[in-house]
Amino acid sequence: MDINAYIESGILELYVAGTLSEKENKEVYELMQQHPEILQEVLEIESALVKLTASASQKDNSHVLQNIKQSLGFNTNIVSIVKPKYNWLTYTGWAASIVLAAGLLWTVNQNSQLKSDIQISEIKQSLLETQIVNSKNSLEEANTLMSVLRDNNIAQIPLAGQGDFANTYAKVYWDKNSKRIFLDALGLPEPPEGKVYQVWSLKLSPLTPTSLGTIDTFIADENKIFEIENANESEAFGITLEPAGGSESPTMEQLYTLGAVASS
Repeated sequence: MDINAYIESGILELYVAGTLSEKENKEVYELMQQHPEILQEVLEIESALVKLTASASQKDNSHVLQNIKQSLGFNTNIVSIVKPKYNWLTYTGWAASIVLAAGLLWTVNQNSQLKSDIQISEIKQSLLETQIVNSKNSLEEANTLMSVLRDNNIAQIPLAGQGDFANTYAKVYWDKNSKRIFLDALGLPEPPEGKVYQVWSLKLSPLTPTSLGTIDTFIADENKIFEIENANESEAFGITLEPAGGSESPTMEQLYTLGAVASS
């Protein structure tokens, strides 16, 4: 998404003005949560509106009243009232319009500030809830991994670096009862753009590879530990570097790690 083009489209000004549909308002609100630049732009638009309307607000409307008095023929430097220069009735409606406009601008000012405060509060609440969920998930994942590491029934298969990638390494923790593996891929470098790591379950006689899927979240995952389903009678595990989306068969020239399951 082109953030700058979206900001320059004018939709944020319409959002602040309250003229968008409910669906459009929701879309803008969700983008504000995802992109700090959009949130900042909305806050700046609202701030500009506040500054624009401040001069006409009830807090500072002396110059408006001064203009009204002069137009109605009052001399502000003399205590006594002189005869109006123009007909009072002619300007009664005009003066009322000025006062009404000032009041409306002040109301817009207050509503905009309230709307901004509510939106900021909602965004902060949403971010806090996300942090709580992430913390909870991280704790649950940590507890799961600890139980895996301490379980003597879970096979541990080290995967050594191969060929040009001799410095790489990984480790598989295979829970046969739950038919899953935990892959510790900390010893692998970040894949280049457009490439992903693909995990393979291998039968050795004859050599038969079965894909266990690609690691699409490798860069985003800080711990580099991935839970993968594996219902195969694996005799070895390997990891290759493949084009995004994965391959039907492993690219042997890009075999990074390989390890055989110890016979029981």
